[in-house]
Amino acid sequence: MRSSNIGGQAVMEGIMMRHKDKYSIAVRRPDQEIELKVEDYKCIFGNHAFLKKPIIRGVVSFVDSLVVGTKCLMYSAEIAGDEEDEETARKNEQLTGEERSAKKAKEDKQFKWLLYITVATSMVVSVAAFMFLPYVLASLIRGVGASEFLVTIVEAFVKLALFMGYMFLISRMKDIQRTFMYHGAEHKCINCVEHGLPLTVENVLKSSRFHKRCGTSFLFLVMLVSIVLHFVFVAVPFYWVRLLGRLLMVPVVAGISFEIIQWAGRTDSKFADIMSKPGLAMQKFTTKEPTADMAEVAIKAVEAVFDWRAYLKEEFDLDIPYETEETENADS
Repeated sequence: MRSSNIGGQAVMEGIMMRHKDKYSIAVRRPDQEIELKVEDYKCIFGNHAFLKKPIIRGVVSFVDSLVVGTKCLMYSAEIAGDEEDEETARKNEQLTGEERSAKKAKEDKQFKWLLYITVATSMVVSVAAFMFLPYVLASLIRGVGASEFLVTIVEAFVKLALFMGYMFLISRMKDIQRTFMYHGAEHKCINCVEHGLPLTVENVLKSSRFHKRCGTSFLFLVMLVSIVLHFVFVAVPFYWVRLLGRLLMVPVVAGISFEIIQWAGRTDSKFADIMSKPGLAMQKFTTKEPTADMAEVAIKAVEAVFDWRAYLKEEFDLDIPYETEETENADS
């Protein structure tokens, strides 16, 4: 397998794909047509050289992915939802061009604030649920004379139990099932081209739905890295210092996890395969087998930002002709 550096995310009835300085969102509309949107990718932290240093780039990528991913998710929910009702359409038709512009500017501002609030809330809840809560629960065994080392051991088991339980529960929700099917389609598309196959619906469907660079694997790795690093605080005598230390360690954990998962995605070594197995196993919860129409959406998203034919030519010496308008007409 050869890394293509494509990254993606499942959204409501669609896929977001990102490659270099572009990202696309392909969403299946209620009328079954595919809505495609392509935008320039701009890091919210800017383009400073120090942001690309090891560990730091992991933290930047994590936060940036949350912002872009949430933005794409909110956009897809709007596209995949019901069509504009007649009353709203009638009101919009009565507005002047200036009023429409003012309304759009107001909606864009509201969307931006909602986006940042959603991301901030998600980060706070995640840190509280999977970083602080396990430690607080594990600390209860101090009442029976447990040492800080034993508390840290128990914390590790509580943390993994909470994470795996959360993954299992959301995987059982019917409303989430289709999103996980699109998640599978996203992985299958990337695996398809990275294994030297032309990007067709047939090839996508027969590709694996598991991928080393998946966000699920990243989150699971965050759990493992945080467990290891938290043993640093075993000898610290003060409870609140240990708790604060865990908070300050969050960016470091994210940065280290990012470096590990990027390395695993670039190599086919046996050690990397062994390291990736727990994360791949977790993807059984968060990915499902997609349908052919979902694969079509994923292919649209990939082709909007990535020239897979040029990639196959360069990496596998496969010369796949580009489709022309005449070819498409002949196929139809």
